[in-house]
Amino acid sequence: MPEFRPNTLYYGDNLEVLRAFPPECVDLVYLDPPFNSNRSYNVLFKESRGAEAEAQIEAFEDSWHWTTHTAETYDEVAARGDDVGRLLRAFVEALGHNDVTAYLTMMAPRLVELRRVMKPTASIYLHCDPTASHYLKVLMDAVFDPRNFRSEVVWKRSSAHSSSKRWSPVHDTLLFYSRGPQYAWNQLHVPLPQETIDAWYNNVEAVTGRRFNRADLTAAGKRSGSSGLPWRGIDPSAKGRHWAVPRFVKEIVGDLDTIDALEALDGAGRIFWPKSASGTPMLKRYLDEAPGVPLLDLITDIGPLNNVAAERLGYPTQKPEALLEQIITASSNPGDIVLDPFCGCGTATVAAQRLGRQWIGIDITYLAVDLMRQRLLDTFPDDFPDGVHVDGEPADEAAALALAERDKYQFQFWAVAKLGGTARGGVNRKGRDRGIDGVTTFPERDPNDPDRLTLEHQQVIMSVKGGGTSVRDVRDLVGTVQREQAAIGVLVTAHPPTRDMVNEAAAAGVYRSTWDDRAYPRIQILTAAQIVHGQGIDMPSRGGMRQYQQAPRARRGEQPRLDL
Repeated sequence: MPEFRPNTLYYGDNLEVLRAFPPECVDLVYLDPPFNSNRSYNVLFKESRGAEAEAQIEAFEDSWHWTTHTAETYDEVAARGDDVGRLLRAFVEALGHNDVTAYLTMMAPRLVELRRVMKPTASIYLHCDPTASHYLKVLMDAVFDPRNFRSEVVWKRSSAHSSSKRWSPVHDTLLFYSRGPQYAWNQLHVPLPQETIDAWYNNVEAVTGRRFNRADLTAAGKRSGSSGLPWRGIDPSAKGRHWAVPRFVKEIVGDLDTIDALEALDGAGRIFWPKSASGTPMLKRYLDEAPGVPLLDLITDIGPLNNVAAERLGYPTQKPEALLEQIITASSNPGDIVLDPFCGCGTATVAAQRLGRQWIGIDITYLAVDLMRQRLLDTFPDDFPDGVHVDGEPADEAAALALAERDKYQFQFWAVAKLGGTARGGVNRKGRDRGIDGVTTFPERDPNDPDRLTLEHQQVIMSVKGGGTSVRDVRDLVGTVQREQAAIGVLVTAHPPTRDMVNEAAAAGVYRSTWDDRAYPRIQILTAAQIVHGQGIDMPSRGGMRQYQQAPRARRGEQPRLDL
């Protein structure tokens, strides 16, 4: 069973991982569960007959279908008899068996477990889009209690989106709930819009050149104490008001009573006196003192990642770090534990590490887990001298064989990642890979200049087999290497190869490198056991082809990009 350990990546089904965690152990949850929002809205509600293959979570294809496993989960949740079970039954009775209710069935037990592992003062942000946000909000009400709903935050994720005969969809929704009435909250501010500055801070102090607006020094209602007394011949009670000194000038007025505080403000040059004798003096509030605008539930100043963004890794659903930094800064404190149970490419973990929080990331695809690990190492190389710990990846031959038997595709991603390769075809399990499951490269010397590396790298092709293998698999790989004009081919097998397979591989000959003038076997066979024990591909020093772009390294003392 997984052991709860902060600053750890967990490879596996987040429901199983969460059930192994102790109660009340995390301070903040952010989750961005995948959903197929690109499909026709009507198609999502098409009745499913359960004929599809068993649902599998895929990192790129947000597909959720009503399957046998979905039905079993539904029966388990519906049998609870609590608000969550009754609500889920109502959803299915009203909407039928389709992608939407399958999605809600998947989410229900996970939200229940997330609430269990949240501390009494913890908060949760569920990131979704309008396709299912209204259903998820009702589900969140059932899990967390409507009284613990805090905000529905709208993030403008794109500036334009072409859509036929409807308003163009350009926003995502973040549903913000707390576990209980007391929760962490740090009030943040964003810079004042220029139109606000122009409209409100339209006075300029002649001596200093500082822009200011005129803030009230009075408030509604009469008072009998010092705040109701006349000052400098001006009686606020005559207008049904009283003197009210704002808190932001506390440094000037200290604990003085109201009349003395007004004198101190005037002595500091902070009173704006109107030209009319009957006018009411006002307080100068300088633009450079303004904290900005408190966080709004409409985020328009954090755009999506464009194609040339430094932090962009090429992962389809990657969110900007600034968005996660804003959430984590507002709803947690240094040292707190931030959990992302659908971690994807790991933006939440990177933001948490940058902000001095602890973190936990969970994903069911090894492709994503390996990307998260590499992203953390790229960004914070000095923070992980012993590497990033991954719980759930095969640590011995038995675990590797169990993975191959359970899910040959995850075995494929694991093997390719451990060998330093790039998975071919993403995670689309229905597409043809043409015999190539992974690729890596290495450079060679320029034949015309031995001191230079060639611009073109030589390819190493990987073919991964999680089941039984034979000499035919070796021959197929030989043909693929020849077709692709690759330098080396590697066949990864779950079990040791037969003698015929070894002989067939040896018959393919060698590749001689101009880098070190060494001969390397053109066809190599590696078993799961060898990979677990650290054996890699016998090849020249590689140039480092990556599954995704390298994350930019964090500089020491770097502050988050969020302008607070």
